[in-house]
Amino acid sequence: MSEHKDFLRTIVEEDLKEGKYKEVVTRFPPEPNGFPHIGHAKSIYINFGIARDYHGHCNLRMDDTDPTKEDTKYVEALKDAVKWLGFNWGENVYFTSDYFPKLYNYAVQLIKMGKAYVDSLNEEEIKEYRGTVTQPGLRSKYADRSIEENLDLFERMKKGEFKDGEHVLRAKIDMSAANMKMRDPLLYRIRHVHHFRAGDEWFIYPMYDFAHCLSDYIEGVTHSICTLEFENNRDIYDWVLDTLELEPPRPYQHEFARLGINYTVMSKRKLLELVEGKYVSGWDDPRMPTIAGYKRRGYTPESILNFCDQIGIAKANSMVDVSQLEFCIRDDLNKKAPRVMCVLEPLKVTIINYEGSEEIDASYYPHDVPKEGSRKVPFSNELYIERDDFMENPVKGYNRLTLEQPVRLRHAYIITCKELIKDAKGNIIEIKAQYHPDSKSGSDTSGIKVKSAIQWVDAKKAKTIEVRLYDRLYKNEAPEGLEDLNPDSLKIIKNALVEPAVITEKPDERFQFERQGYFYADPVDYTEENPVFNKIVGLKDSWTKKSKTENKPKQEVKKVQIHGEEAPMNETQKALFDKYVDELKLNNEVANILARDESLSKFYEEALNVFNSPVHLANIVANEVAKELKEKEINKLKFNAKQIAQLIKMVEEETISNKIAKQVFEQMSKTGENPTQIVEAKGLVQISNPAVILPIIEEIIAKNPEMKAKYQAGNEKLLGFFVGQVLKTTGGKANPKVVNELVAQKLK
Repeated sequence: MSEHKDFLRTIVEEDLKEGKYKEVVTRFPPEPNGFPHIGHAKSIYINFGIARDYHGHCNLRMDDTDPTKEDTKYVEALKDAVKWLGFNWGENVYFTSDYFPKLYNYAVQLIKMGKAYVDSLNEEEIKEYRGTVTQPGLRSKYADRSIEENLDLFERMKKGEFKDGEHVLRAKIDMSAANMKMRDPLLYRIRHVHHFRAGDEWFIYPMYDFAHCLSDYIEGVTHSICTLEFENNRDIYDWVLDTLELEPPRPYQHEFARLGINYTVMSKRKLLELVEGKYVSGWDDPRMPTIAGYKRRGYTPESILNFCDQIGIAKANSMVDVSQLEFCIRDDLNKKAPRVMCVLEPLKVTIINYEGSEEIDASYYPHDVPKEGSRKVPFSNELYIERDDFMENPVKGYNRLTLEQPVRLRHAYIITCKELIKDAKGNIIEIKAQYHPDSKSGSDTSGIKVKSAIQWVDAKKAKTIEVRLYDRLYKNEAPEGLEDLNPDSLKIIKNALVEPAVITEKPDERFQFERQGYFYADPVDYTEENPVFNKIVGLKDSWTKKSKTENKPKQEVKKVQIHGEEAPMNETQKALFDKYVDELKLNNEVANILARDESLSKFYEEALNVFNSPVHLANIVANEVAKELKEKEINKLKFNAKQIAQLIKMVEEETISNKIAKQVFEQMSKTGENPTQIVEAKGLVQISNPAVILPIIEEIIAKNPEMKAKYQAGNEKLLGFFVGQVLKTTGGKANPKVVNELVAQKLK
């Protein structure tokens, strides 16, 4: 079991302790419409890991309900990913399509109960009738169809008598629900498309929210673990299972934070765009964040699982630094990868005082690695070293070979430069050197002091290889589209040289090419005649250092510009400051920030023209917007002043709480979506109805009798405890003002 017990395992343990289930059954239910990526690895790790830890079972189920995008090749990729990561799904892979007859019968049952109806509104009308976050929806006139008519239409939909979009089946729930997903959600839609497994048998296909919960129930799943984007779908999940009054036990949905990694995209749409646009060589391109890509690049399953363990299981979304993943593979390979010598940019060295040849015994592993093994490295008077391991006019601190400075050849002898051979353009093409016979590594009696050892290969017996140097696919920390691709994400060296021990018929071993990084024989393109090696990761995290160096001047300028601590205000800034303090009643600190930065003040004025809330707008612009401007220019922001004004308007109208507003802002800054769309899609409308809040308060008070007694005994500070519990239970959606008043009343 994982060393650190997360909140999901706590839930599982409580359910087992209470006897809720006899066996833990989880599931990994991907849609087979793309190759699984590193985010799926986290889900695999969680679902299969929890099942393993509690001696249960995890089902691998393909959510194949959209025949327009799905394919067998994606099914095989998903199976391979689970297997490669070391997990076992048992005898059967499950498919939602296997349950199509049962799902259809459940839908018929809902119609007979008066809980579902066939709607004939078109897509635009359904969207229009749905309402907004502040206005209830309008139920379709077709909801009044009789049960008999609904049954007849639904059966005819199944037979393929209608065109795509002509009808849909909807649940009959509540068109004024705060969670907009509960406003008569769609259960089935018509699709005249060939299904890769079911063939042409079906003309209607279930929606995710209908199929998912019932598939879980059919399979005996106990804990349906999803990412946070499905949090609001939980209400539908529960409604379907509860309404059908299915025989217990039934599954319950629990959500965790999805994985976000900087310099990486994990949208299937964007990954498919890369593949179809030939920006990468395929789903398994070693630059892709797919499990197939990591596997081909040379990552180990252990490194991926260790990464998933390190980042943990959280309830709130956050961004993980990609360097943490790179650390995990580097840390894993450091303990197991044999060290060998490879020269990427060869420079010839002729040893003028050496004759014949020999084989030097060289260990694969340094002293601090608990592994043993060695190989014979051929040595003669003609060698190749790395071109940058010699410098004719060395800079200060250069410790390798120069005209005056000797160097050790790794595992071999010390050499001294005697002569340079140059071409007509003055480029060095060969070094004439002298070796010192009594300086052999391990038995050196020469007394010559050297500052470093360099890698080399024998010119006559070295093997020519192709080396693919991979870097991050995106150059920006928060990439959006193709314009953010890193043009230097792949560099190919056709004529690198490696010592002969590395080349075998079918290699499946990772090597450390000394001072170059960790490498892996490409499992697709490698042949013994034309060996190809992929760079897995460098020996050090050079990217972070590079990024800090590049960003430092920009950040320093921004800091001065935004916070204005370096220079006195000019007349324009002083006039703005006075206006903000005297007329708009802003505090001095906020006024100072806005007045000193032209971009911020313009942004603030634009927002103020849309919605007149000087203080509230000033606070968000001076704090949250200003933070975004530390990282990017104003024209690179995903959101605009109008959207910020809309966000603040929703807060002041008590449509959403301040806490929810922060979540919405975070998404706006990443996606550029309108705040109203985010609130609508996620069902984040603030709950102010006492009828909804009171039962929650009563339940919390009932669960905490000791705290109630202490409050009534005079510890009024505990009011905050109860209010906090209510806000936590409602995900921050409850109106704090209403909650405070109601809690105070109930605790009297």
